[in-house]
Amino acid sequence: MRAMWEVLLMLFLGVFPNTIGSTKPYKSNSELNHCHCLSWRVAVEANNVKGWRTVPTQCLHYIEHYMLGGQYESDLEMIMDQISNYIDDIVLTANSSGMNAWILDVDDTCISNLLYYRGKHFGCNPYDPMGFKTWAMRGACPAVPTVLKMFEKLVENGFKVFLLTGRDEETLGQTTMYNLHNEGFIGYERGQSAVLFKSAMRKQLVEQGYRIWGNVGDQWSDLAGDCLGEKTFKLPNPMYCVP
Repeated sequence: MRAMWEVLLMLFLGVFPNTIGSTKPYKSNSELNHCHCLSWRVAVEANNVKGWRTVPTQCLHYIEHYMLGGQYESDLEMIMDQISNYIDDIVLTANSSGMNAWILDVDDTCISNLLYYRGKHFGCNPYDPMGFKTWAMRGACPAVPTVLKMFEKLVENGFKVFLLTGRDEETLGQTTMYNLHNEGFIGYERGQSAVLFKSAMRKQLVEQGYRIWGNVGDQWSDLAGDCLGEKTFKLPNPMYCVP
């Protein structure tokens, strides 16, 4: 009887040689979708997916959970910790007083448009210029708390903080300044760069003698071009891409 079982086992292994010990764990459609959307977000943040227009529709609930479920805030806190440690290591000399600069983007860096994009299915809807302009004209964008705390530390430590934004200066300049002021961003140097591209504005600062110690933005386009500074920090934003 034992010999018969051994023969049957050998026959089974001969017919199905790759089935023992090599089966992959089963994943449901929802798990596969989650994995795909996680990979898509990581590729976006690594700048491997460029010039994308909208969030994939199948990733709506994934991005919603990422933005509202705590992971986005946790990611921001991790980056802010790195920036804070970097600031602590910088030793400003007396002869460089007043010429130590730091660059911050505005939208979804200093102030948040999350409430607006929540109504736009977290970036699954195409960009709506007039809709965003109407939202921005309200001047009600809340501060990103961890960035505000970092901004205050920079000012206290003697840095001149320049806020650069691609918002249209003629129609949104004054409203944006009020919005930033009302949310606690007091003591920055500038808040607009509609006439000059951000790269050109940074180059102008360097030509004036400033040393740019850090540059923070939520878009890779914030961190490209000339005179980027000593160190750049990319904040997460899987809702939209500004080329």
